[in-house]
Order: sequence, then C-alpha cells, then structure tokens
Amino acid sequence: MIVGGGIIGLSIGWQLLRRDREVIAFDRGGAGREASWVAGGMLAPHSEVGFEEEDFLRVGARSLELFPRLVGELEEDTGDRVSLDSHGTLIVALNRDDMARIRRLFEFRQHLGLPVEWMLGSEAREREPLLSPKVTAAISLPDDIQVNSRRLVKVLRDAFVKRGGRLEENTEVEAIEVRGDRAVGVSTPSGVTDADAVVLAAGSWSSRIGGIPDALRPPVRPIKGQVVSLRQNGDVHFKHVIRSPDIYLVPKDDGRLIVGASQEEMGFDKTPTAGEVMRMLERGWEAVPAIYDLPLESIDVGLRPGSRDHMPIIGATAIEKLYYATGHFRHGILLTPLTAYAMCDLIAGGNAWDDLASFDPRRFTNR
Repeated sequence: MIVGGGIIGLSIGWQLLRRDREVIAFDRGGAGREASWVAGGMLAPHSEVGFEEEDFLRVGARSLELFPRLVGELEEDTGDRVSLDSHGTLIVALNRDDMARIRRLFEFRQHLGLPVEWMLGSEAREREPLLSPKVTAAISLPDDIQVNSRRLVKVLRDAFVKRGGRLEENTEVEAIEVRGDRAVGVSTPSGVTDADAVVLAAGSWSSRIGGIPDALRPPVRPIKGQVVSLRQNGDVHFKHVIRSPDIYLVPKDDGRLIVGASQEEMGFDKTPTAGEVMRMLERGWEAVPAIYDLPLESIDVGLRPGSRDHMPIIGATAIEKLYYATGHFRHGILLTPLTAYAMCDLIAGGNAWDDLASFDPRRFTNR
C-alpha cells in the first residue's frame, strides 16, 4: 500500500506491480499534481552538486544511469515514450562576481573529474545565440539531462493502472494503522484498508499522517517553490538548460519554457506572489532578453518536501513493514529510478541497497 500518488509513490507502486504484488495507492488530490507537476525536470547531478555534497553526486549519478531502464520499462507497459533531453546545461555569468562564482564551480567539478568546459561569453553565444550580450563567461556540463516531468508522471500513472494497480485519488489517508509495532494498513474517511506493508510517500504531507509515534514521525516540511511557464515560438527557442546565479530556464519538448524557481519557507501556503514572479522573470530576462515578448502560460506553485538535513528519507523504519520514501526536496525527479528500484528490492526481497545507506529513516532517532 502506498500513501501518496506523486512521482515517488507511483514509481514504487508500479515497480511492485511488475513483481506481481497487489498495490493500492492513495492520494489526497490528483495523482502527480503536486510537486511532481511543478518540477523543472532537470536530471543534473553534475551542475547541482554542492561543495560538500559528493555523496549526493554519487547517488544522483547512479540514479541518472537508471533512467534509460525506467523509461524503457514504461514504454513496454504503456507504449508511450518519455524522451530524455541530452543537450546539457550552460551555467552563465553576467558580471564579474558571477564569473568568480562559476570559476569556483568549474574548478570544483574539474577536481571531481566531471566533464566540464569553460567558455568565454562569445563562445557560449555560439552555442545559444539568444544569450544576453552581458554573458561574460559560461561553463558547459554536457552530461546533464532533462525530462518533461509532467509527461513522465502521466505515463507513470498510466503504467500503474495498466499493471492492475488500484489508484484512490482525492482520498486522504488519516492515519497508518499500527498494531504491535507492525504496520497493518491505513485509515481513510471510508474506513480501514488492510495491507501487508505500507510505504509513506506523501511528500510535504508525510509528517501529518497520523498513527506514527512522534519520535518516529518523518521530519519533513513543505518548501514553497514558484515557477513561471512561458510559451516558446519560432523566434525564441533554445536547446540547453540555462542557469544563471539564481535562476534557471528549461525548454520543454511541449513548447513550454520554465523559468524558476523560488525557495520559500511559507508552510503550506501555495499562493503565487508578484514579487517572486517579478524577480524570476527579471533574472531570466537578464540572461535571455528575448523572453520579454513570450506569452505567459501559467504561474505554478509546488511544495517540495524538505527533511531536517535536506536529504531524502528512504528505507525501513523501526515499525515493521512501514517504509518511508519522502523528503526528496529538489531532487525528486532525479532520484525517482533509484528510489523505485531500491525500495522495490527492499520491500519485495529484503535487499537493502548500499546507495541508500545515508538516507536511512532511523538516522533521526535512537531506535
């Protein structure tokens, strides 16, 4: 039984179905319509690794390697193809301070042995002619990939249903039923549904599910993220993901151009705000002035599930047959294959992947 119908819950449930397990997934709204729907879809451990995040780089790169397998199996089950865009990322500098910052990023990635290239602004504009004349330098990360996360979620939902999964949307799980230190099902407004095992994958709502002792409750909070979707046209269209110091622009195969994203500690407030929208569009315009005339398609707000240490919470808990797969923060799309395959192996066969050792839920407790 899966509590949560986002990309993490759907992918775990689908993989369990492929191993002939019976699976029910509950979602408080529409499956895949929360953080998964708003995500930029960047599969970019090389560009996103921080100076003290070499463990994240290893895990992110491992999950990236698994993506072709994931989309291949989705195509087997649905006949629908999810494309992986491999044009890579350009991180651009717009002034002297930016250049110093990306020089440090470049040298750090060189130190890690990652494929990375330093370019002058003129060389970057040869790759992407729409970049601003203010771009003074850039670094290229050719191995970064991106995916249309909305299409990925839709195909995952279809695969889950076609494999025989039972999807209960608009059904809020009130509590996990625990008897004698063992999870035995969940309770909803319609009553109790029994289960052999329960996976808590409710994203930002994971800590609000009842029935779990306070000491074992996953320390997950919502982190608000706003993005703006523009509509590309024949005159304004580019290939690479463009990152500047505090913004990204991600062109999608359905014609959208995603400009994002904010990162705000606002609880469960999903109200779009003029200030953040203005900031993102202004920063995006500084990097690519041609976006000024693009039609504005939507302003979307999602709640990323952030844990206490900003690392995912994935694995078995101190309660028998209760598993957590939550707290993915900004990396839910990237870590989907690793989470799905590893959790399926753990639940179906009891085999724990070493890749998930640092994500163990029990790191927050003494039990």
